[in-house]
This record gives sequence, structure tokens and C-alpha cells, in this order.
Amino acid sequence: MSKIRKFTQFSFRDLVATAGPTVLTIVALCALAYLLVDPSPPRSVTLGTGQENSAYEEFGKKYAAKLGKHGIKVTLQRSLGSQDNLQHLNEGKVDIAFVQSGSTEQAEAQRKGLVSIGSLFTEPVWLFLREDAHVTQLTGLKGLKINLGPEGSGVPKLFRQVLALNGVEPGDLTIGALENTPGTVELLEGRIDGLVFSSGPDAPLVQMLLQTPGFKLFDFSQAEAYSRRLPFVSHVVLPRGIVDVGRDIPAQDYHLIAPTATLVAREDLHPALIDLYVQAASEIHGGTGWFQQQGQFPSARYTEIPVAREAAKFYKDGAPLLQHYMSFWLANFFDRMWVVVVALAALVLPLSKVVPPLYVWRIRSRVYRWYGQLRTVEQELEAAQGPQRAQVCAGLLKRLDEIEEMVNQISIPLAFADGLYGLRSHINFVRQRVKNADSAIAPAK
Repeated sequence: MSKIRKFTQFSFRDLVATAGPTVLTIVALCALAYLLVDPSPPRSVTLGTGQENSAYEEFGKKYAAKLGKHGIKVTLQRSLGSQDNLQHLNEGKVDIAFVQSGSTEQAEAQRKGLVSIGSLFTEPVWLFLREDAHVTQLTGLKGLKINLGPEGSGVPKLFRQVLALNGVEPGDLTIGALENTPGTVELLEGRIDGLVFSSGPDAPLVQMLLQTPGFKLFDFSQAEAYSRRLPFVSHVVLPRGIVDVGRDIPAQDYHLIAPTATLVAREDLHPALIDLYVQAASEIHGGTGWFQQQGQFPSARYTEIPVAREAAKFYKDGAPLLQHYMSFWLANFFDRMWVVVVALAALVLPLSKVVPPLYVWRIRSRVYRWYGQLRTVEQELEAAQGPQRAQVCAGLLKRLDEIEEMVNQISIPLAFADGLYGLRSHINFVRQRVKNADSAIAPAK
């Protein structure tokens, strides 16, 4: 007699076999959604800066240091300036770059798929002249040699607009196209009369020229009028003594016109990187400065390029909550988990109604499949005729013993024990039918 298998409280094997494919399907689909809908941010990014010794280059180094703390490698790519950076963005050579306000129009930026991360600081237009130039109005530049920098910097376009407001044509003066550093050398050597560039006050060239004897900064006394005529510039004042209070440098207030520097990115830049850049911008540019108050920058204002959704959210609500308590990568992982949660909910709810019936069916099928065997025995009994019937009955009884032996080895949870006991009683019922048929044959013999 074979050993009867014990009843179990729960069949873990059946649960795994039933729910396993469903769970694997859910995991696979969630992983696919996680990767396709919002992939992990890249570990490297290219930032377009500016010319050598420019404020853009100096700030680019600060951004590289900030993002480097989070494991993001920032490759700095020098350029001639705003126009050059815009071209590099359009060509995909850089992911994000410094661009001066007024360098492009909103419709053009949208058409090229560019978004702004915000304005960062004002970068005044600095016009340094030899002290013996005696120029007090821009009309006095006629006949002089003035370096406006390369076309890619954006300054030539801006300054030509300023000259046009004064009735000065580009042909009225000799315009140079040297970069800022060689242009400064030309000015120091006396080979040109003036130098124009747009940069933040932290730029080494600005600091040096403001303190170099024999050169003077042009005072845009009509700066307020320029700001009304050119909406992308503002009127700022360089306070007396701001460079060196003890030496009283400069010795007077200077009125300047100033576009703003903005960070512009391709619209396909990962949202998490935009969050990281705008947070870095807040740390780098959020303090007081020569032309700004505490908290004035970075800002969603002063830019004609549409502000990225993630940046606008930062300016409204601050940094993502999770990034206050955990690392960037871990916070980004949990922030992206909502994609998985949505996919999981969409799959678990309907599939949760399918798994329990499948589990019940799998357990009961161990019992139900033997009824086919019993039905076969009954059919053979009914088909048996003549002298061979006794031999058939003996074979059927042996088969029923084999069926019962195998049924006794079935392991089944207690909740389904009634089905097993019902099967065993039905085996006895069929056995009794066979015996009765065999007994009916005996008297005939």
C-alpha cells in the first residue's frame, strides 16, 4: 500500500506556478515603461561657454564643479559667444549653453526646439576707450577704430542696434572683429581706440580694464532711454567705488545698458539635468552682486525663450522635496517611480482577479483529471460482452487499484480536501460497480 500524502495548509508551489508568469509580465512591462517613458539621466553633458577669460567661461567652471559633485561630468566647450552657442545648440554639438538675451526670437527658439532654464545675471555692455578719445556721446565714435568682437558673440548685432538709435552707420567707424582677449591687447598697445564686449563684472578682462590707467569706461547716460527702445536690455548702474572703495575706483557712478545672460538648452535635455542645472544656478547666481539684489537671479524673467517646465516649477515651488533628504540619483529614481506605479496599477488590478481562479483551477485539476480515468473504466465495463467480460472486470479492478494508489499520493491544501475525498469515494463507487458486474457473471458460469 502506498503512503498517503499529507495535507498542506497552502501550496506555495502552485501559487508560484500560477502567479509567476503574471508577476514576470508585470515586472517586464514596468521595466519597459521605466526605461522608455523616462530614461535615466546621462552621466555627461556638454556646456557651451564663451571666449577665453570671459564670464561665461568662469561660470562654466563653477557649473562643472557643482554638477561634478553629483557624478555628472560637464564638458566645457568654448565659443565666440551667444550666436555661436545658438548654432552649436541647433547642430547638437552642445546640450546647454550660455546665451545673451536678444540673441534670438521666441518663435525661432520654439521652432528650433530650445528652452530656457532662466536668466542668470546681467551682463552690461562695456565700452572701454582710450582716455584721450574724449568721447561723451556715441556719435563721437565716428572715425574711430572700435573692436566689436566676432559676429558669433552677439555683441556686434546688439551694438549696431545701439548705434542705429544714435544715427551712426557701421561705415562711419572702423569695426574690428577680434575676440575679447586679443582685442584687449590691441587696445593696450594703442592700435585701436576702443573695445566693446558684453560680460558679467566678474570677467577678468573687466576687472583688469577697470583698474588700468589710461583707459576709461563709457558712461551710457541715456541708458534708461535705450532700455525703453530695446526691450531685451535693462538700465543698470555701476556704483562709485564698487571696484575698490579705498582707491575710489571707479570715481563716479556709471550708467550702463545690460542684456541678461541665460542658460538655454535643447528641449530633449533630460528633466533631471534641468532640475540639477537650475539648482546649481540658484547657488551660483542667487547672491548679491554689482548689479543685482539677493534672490533676484536666477529668474524666469528677462528671457524671450520659453522657460522649461521643470525650471518654471523650481522658481515657483523650489527644489524637489526628495532632493532635500537624499542624493540626486536616489531622489531621481524615486521621482521616476510614478511611471512604474501607474503601469503596475494598470496591470495588477485586472490580473488580481485572474490569479485566484487560476490557483483554484490548478489545485482542483489534480483531482478532476482522474475522473476521466474513471469514466474510461466505466465505458470499458459497459462495452465488455460475452465470456471475455470476467477477464475485463479483473483488469479494470487492477486499474482502479493503480488509480487509487496514485490518488493517495496527491498533495493538496486542506481547503480542497473535500474534492480529494470525493474522488476516493467515487473510485470505490466504480470499483463496486465492477465487482457487481463480475459477481453477476459468476452464476452464469
